[in-house]
Amino acid sequence: MQEPIESDLLRTFLVVAETSNFSAAAQRIGRTQSAVSTQIKRLEAAIGENLFERGARGVLLTRQGIQLVPYARRVIDLLNEAAATIRSKPLDGPVRVGIPEEYSQTVLPAALAAFAVRHPAVEVTISCDYTVRNLAALERDELDLAVVFDWSDQNKGEVLCVDPTVWVTSMVHRLHEIDPLPVATYRNSTWSRDFALRSLEQIGRSYRIAFIADTGSGLKNAVIAGLAVTTLSRSSIPPGCRELTAEDGFPPVDSSKVVLRRNSFRSSEAVRELAEMLRDAFQPMSVPMI
Repeated sequence: MQEPIESDLLRTFLVVAETSNFSAAAQRIGRTQSAVSTQIKRLEAAIGENLFERGARGVLLTRQGIQLVPYARRVIDLLNEAAATIRSKPLDGPVRVGIPEEYSQTVLPAALAAFAVRHPAVEVTISCDYTVRNLAALERDELDLAVVFDWSDQNKGEVLCVDPTVWVTSMVHRLHEIDPLPVATYRNSTWSRDFALRSLEQIGRSYRIAFIADTGSGLKNAVIAGLAVTTLSRSSIPPGCRELTAEDGFPPVDSSKVVLRRNSFRSSEAVRELAEMLRDAFQPMSVPMI
């Protein structure tokens, strides 16, 4: 019967895999090269396979080593998360967060799930609304945190990512070729007038308002059903739809930043912790600022 795999051996394995060198790995983890080599041999004995091919200039992962990498990372990440959860001080109290509807089914659940596990006593209230309304609620002390779109370059708040707004059409229906162009837009939205519709006017493209909605979900439904084209954040383009680019004759709408704004009147450790988790949740979407 093979011996169980120790987490310390997996940690060393990952460092060697990253550095491709026992000596460099030893320096990073503060052990001797001999100790690192011994740990890798123990891990290989426990698994029953060679994990590295040794060479004069370093080591390379074998097929079995490549297979082990994602499992080792999952184990170590889970152990780190468990340690952080157990060691962290319990938080309580309310946290009020405003977020655009675009991220209510993508980024938000990931952040809240991790936060709820770590701090079950904190009462989180979510407001899914337009940027203008969430900013107004933040100023009225009705929110502690607000994730908003910033297309004005005011440089207020922390930039989480850049998520351009683009024209979107159904892959099945070719509505973008119709003249006048059938457009789905938000009801009573100054943004739609000043950015979406103006982008069409600037290139002389005729259009008609074919669908009006109060939510982003309504706009998505209009596109999927083949009723109109619309503008959406690039990250929220639904399945079966695609971005309309310059090759299709459509201009960019905006490259607004997604910004985290904080209540200037109050804060708490729970608010700071949730802000950090929101930042981590948006990290995969982050792109370098130009």
